[in-house]
Amino acid sequence: MTNTKALLKKIEALPEERISEIEDFVEFIAGREQERSTTRAANAASAPAFAAVWSNPEDDVYDAA
Repeated sequence: MTNTKALLKKIEALPEERISEIEDFVEFIAGREQERSTTRAANAASAPAFAAVWSNPEDDVYDAA
């Protein structure tokens, strides 16, 4: 894992226009992480609702594969 202080030094050494690119990229990554977090939460919340559909005797043959 990269040391935060070392990363900040590298960013500070860049020209101003590159720093704005880094800011855009960080915002992109943060947004993507938020989307993934939301997806994981939705999956966890819906799992009980689908449990009866996913787990039934008729489909047990597929579980054995």
